[in-house]
Amino acid sequence: MTKATYWLEHAWLGDRVEPGVLVETEGGRIGAVRISVPAPPPGAEVLRGLTLPGLANAHSHAFHRALRGTVQVGSGTFWTWREVMYSVADRLTPERYHALARAVYAEMALAGITCVGEFHYVHHAPGGTPYADPNAMGEALIAAAAEAGIRITLLDTCYLSAGFGQAPDTHQLRFSDGTAEAWAERCSILKEQDHARIGAAIHSVRAVPAGQLATVARWAEERRAPLHVHLSEQPAENDACLAAHGRTPTRLLADHGVLGPRTTGVHNTHLTDEDIALLGGSATGTCMCPTTERDLADGIGPAAALQRAGSPLSLGSDSHAVIDLLEEARAMELNERLRTRTRGHWTAAALLRAATADGHAALGWDEAGTIEPGALADLTTIALDSVRTAGPAPRLGAETAVFAAGAADVRHTVVGGRHVVRDGAHTRVPDVPQALARAVEALRS
Repeated sequence: MTKATYWLEHAWLGDRVEPGVLVETEGGRIGAVRISVPAPPPGAEVLRGLTLPGLANAHSHAFHRALRGTVQVGSGTFWTWREVMYSVADRLTPERYHALARAVYAEMALAGITCVGEFHYVHHAPGGTPYADPNAMGEALIAAAAEAGIRITLLDTCYLSAGFGQAPDTHQLRFSDGTAEAWAERCSILKEQDHARIGAAIHSVRAVPAGQLATVARWAEERRAPLHVHLSEQPAENDACLAAHGRTPTRLLADHGVLGPRTTGVHNTHLTDEDIALLGGSATGTCMCPTTERDLADGIGPAAALQRAGSPLSLGSDSHAVIDLLEEARAMELNERLRTRTRGHWTAAALLRAATADGHAALGWDEAGTIEPGALADLTTIALDSVRTAGPAPRLGAETAVFAAGAADVRHTVVGGRHVVRDGAHTRVPDVPQALARAVEALRS
């Protein structure tokens, strides 16, 4: 069994920052945590800066990374952006997707992310013909995460229709298995690995007919797997659902048994008071993706009200306009300040919990996201001497991490007790920018 000892110059232990923390790991887990260790003992690896539990990116579409820098200017809406996104999806193959995802997940590791929830719906070849291996695309993502050195929850997504009562369009044919039963049959072939867990997703209420929602929910329930769903991201979705079913998307999901403590609604932007009560009362989680929500002009969701109602919060980088979980945490607080014109809706510690323990829980990794014995040995160290972080006393580490630091300040990333990023360099993907450039160029040529 692999053993390693890390001496953390400063560590955030959930409710406080401690100097001189010794973390002993074995077999990928934390065996012991010792505080007040003033100097590193012989043989210990030294992590200078502020060390947090590894960050969890609870919502990702890896192929959207190819859109960065090309769709951020000009006019339009979510719906016009979606057409550009489809054009990229049309050019994906298992080989191209593996290369892109490997580079994207390496970029995440450089940003201190140790686990990603991949909301995966590009299943088949263009036109909808299954590959010889019906899970070739999902397996490419699982392999990419392994090579980039991070954990993954593959949220295999059911996507069957273009809208309420509408067959998939040309782009969406490769997303669809035809029925939820066929989706479940294909998903059941996927196997978990040490670094990979399998969850489920309902793309949205417009993409899965109401009569088939329960099939997806039942598949996840039988496996005690996480279940995610895009929920009320756009007012147009709400209006169409009301016209088709006479109820909001949240009520529709509740009526078909989708809500519950293993379910996470992604975005949850345009909700009624009843919707908020339904989500909170069922302990359904909320994954906020502030950098994407602002990039796509989606709006600001009622995150504070959802948490007060009982909905745990997690964070995701979604379309990867930005890959920076600290920015997502900061943006959630700052968005609420803009919406309410008051400050201080979450403490820095609460925002870090959304980025760590609660994010991992949303992805089915309940044993991750803390620095304590028995937890997975996943660590993220932030420099305290960069131009962004220099100045505040280390005891203000949680505040410094959330309100000053960013992905560029991540110095070390440890996954399962092994260095994946050391001194700001990825140990497995030698040139991440070049890998990204090559993978994106392959989708544009």
